[in-house]
Amino acid sequence: MRTPTIALFTACLGLSLAAAVHAEDFKVIANESVETSAVSLDDLKSVFLETKAQLGSGHVVPVLEKAGPAHAAFLKDCLAKSDTALSTYYRSLVFTGKGTLPKALASDSDVVDFVSKTKGAIGYVSPSAASSSVKTLEVK
Repeated sequence: MRTPTIALFTACLGLSLAAAVHAEDFKVIANESVETSAVSLDDLKSVFLETKAQLGSGHVVPVLEKAGPAHAAFLKDCLAKSDTALSTYYRSLVFTGKGTLPKALASDSDVVDFVSKTKGAIGYVSPSAASSSVKTLEVK
């Protein structure tokens, strides 16, 4: 009887440790107009896969980095997709008329600049990126 309980505890502990890794690999930033200060991993994935267009009561606009360590970590830890798989996914959304290609920018500073100037924008950058002009969202 105790083995299933231990297995469940171990699985939950593994999930909470996995969430801690996210904060070390990238940080999620948002325009000041975004009403929330925290976002679940599921909601974040839904926003970037364009199955959800709101956080709280406000519309959000996802923005990606084109490459780099934060981009690789975000794809792996949040979206569970490779760069190629994500590109194919977005192309299928566009082809079927169910979505659009999100803006993809070259650097952390480009993402911060875009997010700071675009109402509802949400993106990710390296943990060390200067981001005083935007708010940092806690990923739960």
